Amino acid sequence: MNILFICHRFPYPPVGGAKVRAFHMIRHLSEQGHKVTVCSLARSEDEVEEGRGIAPFCAGFEMATVKAPVQVLRMVASLPTSGSASEAYFYSPELQRRINGLLKDRQWDLIIVHCSSVARYVENVSHIPKLLDYCDMDSQKWLEYVRYKRFPVSAGYWLEGRKILSAEKRIARKFDLGAVATVAEQQTLDSFGTGVLSDWFPNGVDTAFFSPSAEPYEASTISFIGRMDYYPNEECMTTFCQDTLPLLRAARPDVQLIIVGAEPSPGVRKLAELPGVTVTGSVPDVRPYVWRSALTIAPLNIARGTQNKILEAMAMGVPVVTSSIAAGGVDAQDEAHFLVADTPADYARAIMRILSSPAERQRLSLAGRERMLSHHTWLRAMGRLDGVIERCITRFAGRRG
Repeated sequence: MNILFICHRFPYPPVGGAKVRAFHMIRHLSEQGHKVTVCSLARSEDEVEEGRGIAPFCAGFEMATVKAPVQVLRMVASLPTSGSASEAYFYSPELQRRINGLLKDRQWDLIIVHCSSVARYVENVSHIPKLLDYCDMDSQKWLEYVRYKRFPVSAGYWLEGRKILSAEKRIARKFDLGAVATVAEQQTLDSFGTGVLSDWFPNGVDTAFFSPSAEPYEASTISFIGRMDYYPNEECMTTFCQDTLPLLRAARPDVQLIIVGAEPSPGVRKLAELPGVTVTGSVPDVRPYVWRSALTIAPLNIARGTQNKILEAMAMGVPVVTSSIAAGGVDAQDEAHFLVADTPADYARAIMRILSSPAERQRLSLAGRERMLSHHTWLRAMGRLDGVIERCITRFAGRRG
């Protein structure tokens, strides 16, 4: 098949959750013999140069370069309209022209859109089967932010959440199938009542790259991995350091917390002033920090879909203590493969349970790795994607017939 693949962030190099998912979709489809043309945005010449590395994994690609100030102005201009700021931020007239040209000049068997914020580029195309991979339902994340922001900022998040929700419902009706990353997100999509076919396929993890290390770990070190300019990560680390870390250090004064991730906000950088806390900023490879940890934490209070940080740590054989909302995106079981907690006291108990027992750490290490091998490989995930695509094309043929 000739497949047009549109995504909101250029998927190479595959760093970060959305980029990783999009890249593996593109690579899988190309390996299956399909001719995939990728269309997306780049925000700098460096990103353009790096993005060219996708060439071996697809038949072709189009990058439209945008400037951050211009995209911010588009967001501001969207405020008095019914359109969402997210859609405005990821819109480029140049990319629209290129997509229009591709649609005019070639025959396409399928259009895949990754992320609802760029669905508008092909929203009104009706003669080609169209699959929309929402991955996560972004509207629900924005609406959840309202609980954590003060007025009037909370009102802005509420308005954007409602706009994205309206867009998600509108766009759903213009695609043949909407896909997400988890069963829970599929239930959310179905609750919109659009009547459009839905399905899901999970995120995977590269279990060869994210594999255990033979090097010894540090028995008192715990870590958190994630971009630190992303609000859910900022919020959970601030809350954890305020409420849980003191409990841990009271029980075990040598506990060290390493916060690993690019672009730490001023608030996150300030956490490094606390006893036992290190904030690294951007690092070339997160794996050494995970390997040296007795365990990693994912105490997220705001989370949608699958947290890749959990999959990667478990694949590396490092135990995970996570919140129940973050655990919901992983095909694994509490106590058997990782530990789930939601209150400071519960987090402290679960973490100390691992820190104080090498045998318990070893049990969770082996069980977590095995679960990733059996349930979260990209091969398994892409097998589900194949079925989703088949359902999408069948639905299109039924509507046309």
